[in-house]
Amino acid sequence: MNLLQVRKGQFVYYKNELHKVYSVRPLSRLPVLMYRIKDMEQVAARAEAIEYYRPKHLDALMLLGVRYTLRKDERATEGGYILITNPDPGHLDHYSLNEFEKVDKLEGDRVYTTLNNTVKSKEFLVMVPGEQPGSKSIDYLDLSAVTDEQLEADRKLEEDAEKEAAVNPSVGDIYINLDNGIKAMVVAVIEDEVVLGHGERIKSAELFKSDSWNVIYITDEEDF
Repeated sequence: MNLLQVRKGQFVYYKNELHKVYSVRPLSRLPVLMYRIKDMEQVAARAEAIEYYRPKHLDALMLLGVRYTLRKDERATEGGYILITNPDPGHLDHYSLNEFEKVDKLEGDRVYTTLNNTVKSKEFLVMVPGEQPGSKSIDYLDLSAVTDEQLEADRKLEEDAEKEAAVNPSVGDIYINLDNGIKAMVVAVIEDEVVLGHGERIKSAELFKSDSWNVIYITDEEDF
């Protein structure tokens, strides 16, 4: 690409893998700053080393080890994710091209995100979990050039993401404190913290790794 064509937020291919541009520094030797979408690994490159890509309906991609299919014919869901592909922010909004946003609530054809943005339905594609029928993977530009090592690394990335999701506390889970015998239910999950029934707040990761707290009941989220 020509450097004049490079914009913050663009999806591009670099070394055959899908990246997103997060900054452009025209006077730098490596002016294009990007991160690889599947694992957020950062890299800098020259503009001529990248190739522009515009995401579309039924594209499938991996974001932080989790696969999604982009759809224009699905309604966003609370707690789900959207990709803003046609940004038209209001004066109080602060999003731009190809932002990944988490849905907080829905009102009519508008989505209110956890970052306090209001996004109209024409501005985004819904990120449906999984690789759906008819979808096309866009993780790589040329699948025939993908090595066995890359495929194995992708499988490991997905496995790690599944393990992390499996241990994330949910409302209704019950833990016991092995130091004093107290049993407590998770009554709220706020970002990366949980609130236990007796009022204690603790980081989700710390709760899982703690030698004191041990999970004794995992809620089926469909019950809530």
